[in-house]
Amino acid sequence: MAAAALAPYAACEQQSRGRRYLEAPARFRGEYQRDRDRIVHSTAFRRLVYKTQVFVNHEGDLYRTRLTHSLEVAQIARTVAVALELNEALTEAICLAHDLGHTPFGHAGQDELNACMRDFGGFEHNLQSLRVVDELEAKYADFPGLNLMFETREGILKHCSVKNARQLGDVGERFLQRRQPGLEGQLANIADAIAYNNHDVDDGFRAGLLSLEQLCEQELFAEQYENVHARYPTLEDRRLIYEIIRRMIDTVVTDLIENTRRNLAAAQPGSIEDVRSAPGELVMLSTEIYERHTALKRFLNQHLYSHEKKLAMTRQAKLIVRELFLAYSGDIQCMPEEFCNRARPLDAAGRARVVADYIAGMTDRYAIAEHERITGC
Repeated sequence: MAAAALAPYAACEQQSRGRRYLEAPARFRGEYQRDRDRIVHSTAFRRLVYKTQVFVNHEGDLYRTRLTHSLEVAQIARTVAVALELNEALTEAICLAHDLGHTPFGHAGQDELNACMRDFGGFEHNLQSLRVVDELEAKYADFPGLNLMFETREGILKHCSVKNARQLGDVGERFLQRRQPGLEGQLANIADAIAYNNHDVDDGFRAGLLSLEQLCEQELFAEQYENVHARYPTLEDRRLIYEIIRRMIDTVVTDLIENTRRNLAAAQPGSIEDVRSAPGELVMLSTEIYERHTALKRFLNQHLYSHEKKLAMTRQAKLIVRELFLAYSGDIQCMPEEFCNRARPLDAAGRARVVADYIAGMTDRYAIAEHERITGC
């Protein structure tokens, strides 16, 4: 997007803090477009197609994966970015990259890998996403990682402890100084929450773990159910659910745009630096819609993510990750030569981090196959 088409508080390439390694400018693309393209062409991005969102990949072909989730996040965020005159290419790049560091088996995999890494600095998929784009992707002759623009990396790192921030250089500074990310980063974060809240309703209903009666107890869902049912009284469940969910997304996204416009009008930021120095984030839902949105999230935590059928998968996923970590830590030669060579000269903490990198990069199906190969069961 040309600078003239952007609001003064949007991220602009001409004022960017640039890349970690100097490169000649692209001839036919903007720099944030270049970031987006590098992310799409990355190995980590392709792996997302076989990584769990809520349901393990082999449980069904129609459930969301980390890849389809990332695409849905990007679509929501791009709509809002255009409405607010933010940098659409940067917003899309952040959204597509935000889950690159996620483990197999979703949050169950992350939680178990974090437990395994407790004595070695822990594991957090948000930090791992930054590690993927800064270090682990190996494609370019002149630099490690993808060498993304500062603003893209800033948006990927949604949260960070003070301890970790001290080790992250430029992108860690804002956590030490208690500053905000740019609006594009703020937008990607909330678009993530909007996307998973709504598509998890769809997947949970498809899986038979959520019923219409349960969902109608949620105000955000019930309001749209009444509207759709009144207009289409004979609509079958599959289309009924989809029609409700698309209207739910429209309600929340419209509120996000309108409330953020009010926040921007009140704050009057004249630049991205004004956004960063604001006392709080500016891309926000109104209080009313935020309460409905978080109530739906609590409902999903109770009735979907904690459902016994889901917990059975969670227990098995944690077992797989734990036993893989123990096996690779006990004998690094169980890993491919590339990882084995990286781990060999390191101390215990360094070796554990290489093992975590290897496991985090696995797809669901590969982790299951590796577990069977190593354990024989």
